[in-house]
Amino acid sequence: MMSDLCSHVVESDYAVSQDYDCIAQATGPVASNHDKDERTELTQKSIQAEDKQTDCLLETESVSEHSVPQTATEQLTVMPPHEQVEPSPSSSSSSSFEIVDMDPLKQLYEPVYPHWFYCRKLDSRDTWVPFSRGDSQKLEEAFLSGQDPNKIVVATDGGRFDVYLGQRMRFPVYWEQAATEVRRCSWFYKGDKDSRYIPYTEDFSERLEEAYMIALTLNEWKMRIELSSSEMVILHNPKLMVHYQPLGISDEWASSPAENSRQRTVKRAIESISVEIPPDEPSQIDHLMFMIHGIGPACDLRFRSIIHCVNDFRSASLNLLQTHFKKAQGELKIGRVEFLPVNWHSVLHGDATGVDKDIQRITLPSIGRLRNFTNETLLDLFFYNSPTYCQTIVDTVASEMNQLYVIFQQRNPEFQGGVSVVGHSLGSLILFDLLTNQKDSSKSDNRSEKAKSRNPCTEEAIQTLPEVLQELGLSEYSNVLQKEKVDLEALRLCTELDLKELGVPLGPRKKILSFVKSKKNRKVNTCTVNPVQHSAQEYEENATLDSVQLTISQTTEEKEDRDLLQPLLSSSVSTVDYEYFDVGIGQVSINYPRLLFKPDAFFAFGSPIGMFLTVRGLKRIDPNYSFPTCKSFFNIYHPFDPVAYRIEPMILPDTEIEPMLIPHHKGRKRMHLELKESLTRMSADIKNNVLGSLRNAWQSFTRFQIPALPPQTDCDATMPPQPELEKERKAEVRRVVEDTVSTKEKEEMDIKVGMLNGGRRIDYVLQEKPIESFNEYLFALQSHLCYWESEDTALLLLKEIYQNLGIILEHVQ
Repeated sequence: MMSDLCSHVVESDYAVSQDYDCIAQATGPVASNHDKDERTELTQKSIQAEDKQTDCLLETESVSEHSVPQTATEQLTVMPPHEQVEPSPSSSSSSSFEIVDMDPLKQLYEPVYPHWFYCRKLDSRDTWVPFSRGDSQKLEEAFLSGQDPNKIVVATDGGRFDVYLGQRMRFPVYWEQAATEVRRCSWFYKGDKDSRYIPYTEDFSERLEEAYMIALTLNEWKMRIELSSSEMVILHNPKLMVHYQPLGISDEWASSPAENSRQRTVKRAIESISVEIPPDEPSQIDHLMFMIHGIGPACDLRFRSIIHCVNDFRSASLNLLQTHFKKAQGELKIGRVEFLPVNWHSVLHGDATGVDKDIQRITLPSIGRLRNFTNETLLDLFFYNSPTYCQTIVDTVASEMNQLYVIFQQRNPEFQGGVSVVGHSLGSLILFDLLTNQKDSSKSDNRSEKAKSRNPCTEEAIQTLPEVLQELGLSEYSNVLQKEKVDLEALRLCTELDLKELGVPLGPRKKILSFVKSKKNRKVNTCTVNPVQHSAQEYEENATLDSVQLTISQTTEEKEDRDLLQPLLSSSVSTVDYEYFDVGIGQVSINYPRLLFKPDAFFAFGSPIGMFLTVRGLKRIDPNYSFPTCKSFFNIYHPFDPVAYRIEPMILPDTEIEPMLIPHHKGRKRMHLELKESLTRMSADIKNNVLGSLRNAWQSFTRFQIPALPPQTDCDATMPPQPELEKERKAEVRRVVEDTVSTKEKEEMDIKVGMLNGGRRIDYVLQEKPIESFNEYLFALQSHLCYWESEDTALLLLKEIYQNLGIILEHVQ
């Protein structure tokens, strides 16, 4: 191969001499023939092969014997770099030619180190995003390992994606998403309309690298690499490489490719392009957090899914860890928090339920876009209040979290951290109902026998179907029902039509239905509060969170766990269908699945929990109530969020307290809020000064007339001088202002707001941006969707998580 290269270079000597005039025209006046001969000789002397230099010289000599006779100064010789003589410019040469940089002649070839990229759809366009340096190194090591690439799977992006090396595809682990292409990149191009560099394919990158090695080693530039009949890449020099792409109309009279094509800049290696390489994520995971979305498939104003919004929230948390927990992270005391999305909307609106087809059949054809938006988003609120689809939503959320938790434990067997949940909008209400209906296994095991002995409902459930039929005198139908696998629980769900299809005559059917109805009424009267025995005023005073428990039958164990929570009933409500609704709360009765983990904390973003509880008939939440399996609860909202409601007034209805202000992530209040507080202090100072002046004036008017130099009495001696009174007055005003600001905040922090958050504050409000304060209505919708990109919210979550681990938040100046 090297012999062909050397012969090719010798044959190109004439081309170099013929192109000399073109080069001189580009750089200045035409040089003399003597300069031309010296530069041709220098070009020949600079040809150095990395291997087999002797063979290259022999091949060169054999070629020169058959070529045109040359002078002694034009013969090929390979000299050491320290013996090469620099040519002296002639007097007739131009100064513009002397500035040509000859350093590329001395460069040695070094192989390029590739970097791995993956393709991502961004604004309906393919965008190539680099892996982190750690992930790229893992992929490169696996590529060079020599193993079968079809059997190699590399975990990237903190273990959330798997790259199948043989297929060059990247698959998500925890959610459903289309696979993306992966590429080993070393050469890139960028056109005039491109915002970033795009990598070439791996095959073409190898061709470019081979041509670059030849050009650099033999100093033979202006090499052309053909992509097609009219598309090419020309390597002019190491710093100038251009990709020529043909235009739609070809010109036969074009003298160069640049006149008839679009030009793209070509770069070699990732170090030569401007691209942001994401940092490596810490391998240690301290905490796991599931994030549940609200209504609709889109979670922000850009109509992105929950997956993309959670990715932004995760990126914000990683940046905050580097700035606010820098010392702990540098000492390897902490790692990171893993955020995983939970999607329930796609299951509800999928083909399994068929609800979209049913809704579409009854949807009017007018204003189609608005109606489609309503069907995809707002109807989720009605679906959650439906007995059928509410069960589907709750089952989906619980099963998704359990499945993700199992997969995470399998992929991270060394994980010993805690788990928390985050719900946005309707997702927070789903989590609230789900956590309210969880059971603490430790408490239930200790009191199971006691509950069975006391609860009359449990005694009713112990009866078997043959015993019931024997009591009714219908034992002959026992075999018929048992043949169809009908037990006592199934019998309670049977309708008259079902019994008729089983062949039960009319008389026995009526007896069975009457028995089932009487048992239901007796069960409600013995296991719930009788609304006839209490007045509406008594129930309004004792209304608490207990009615959030949505199961129809309540055991004594559940009652003892929630003695403090009684349902809100009214004597005006006389008929309630207990088959579908629980007592007095208007919420559907469903079976809540059990989670495989006990959450450490529950964070609600822009939550309507307070409104839904009030609509269900709850007057207040008992201060001693807490979730059975969750220790903490935080209600985080934006002040202009139209969907958010507070929780603390339901626990302390007689106390008016402001919500806790979430600090800015840079360690201060926003400027407009500080200005507002300064104006408040200033107005307080002016008010006190005016009142003080009026008081002094009134005292001067009401004082008796006294001589100019009155005799000093004992009373006058005891009165303090006027400057001291002024100082005391100013000090008192200052104390009052400080009390209204700092002392108020301290008192609000010290207030104990029930046990729902362990006695701590529950409501936390974000600081609005200055532009948002100009018009609250204009930014109302944005305020409901701002939590995914809010660094203040992410910092609050990290602070609460690591505070339980003994890691203190660092103050950022």
